[in-house]
Amino acid sequence: MDTERHTSRPAGHVPNSRFPLLIHRGALPGGGAVEMRALFRGNGWTNNWDYPGIYDYAHYHSTTHECLGVATGWMELELSVSGGVRVRLEAGDVVVMPAGVSHEMTGNSEDVLVVGGYPDGRDWDNMRGERLDDLAAREAAKRIMMLPIPAKDPVTGAAMDDWLDAPSSVEADLNDFRDGLG
Repeated sequence: MDTERHTSRPAGHVPNSRFPLLIHRGALPGGGAVEMRALFRGNGWTNNWDYPGIYDYAHYHSTTHECLGVATGWMELELSVSGGVRVRLEAGDVVVMPAGVSHEMTGNSEDVLVVGGYPDGRDWDNMRGERLDDLAAREAAKRIMMLPIPAKDPVTGAAMDDWLDAPSSVEADLNDFRDGLG
């Protein structure tokens, strides 16, 4: 299994995250909704659903992190990471999405089926950056900052080292400040 890592920075009313978005390529060879759900549940990512894709408009979650596994078919996502990136996910691929990272489905096969999950079965909300005023965006960012790092990666079951090792938002801002002085 190969894992891609994508970083992000705040952009308007989309807070993004100090944690990298992870894409586990070939996490579950061949896919399968039952198998994907069992994998997530076994690693503590519950409140599961399956649906033919995800929303086709940019949105993020401020109350939970999310994992999306492609059980069948394929889909393309537009993500607010790495300055904006489009990725194609195939059956068996899983995205581990930090709260605050905007995502939308921009293309898909007719047979796409996605399984979602949330650490410890948290409830999700639906935030759209372009529809938020400054106050609502600040409140969403506060909720995101208070979220715990999940105990386990939904695919590997290991500790979320990529997130545990991420700089604090204060350190990230300080580095950005220093970079601007150079």
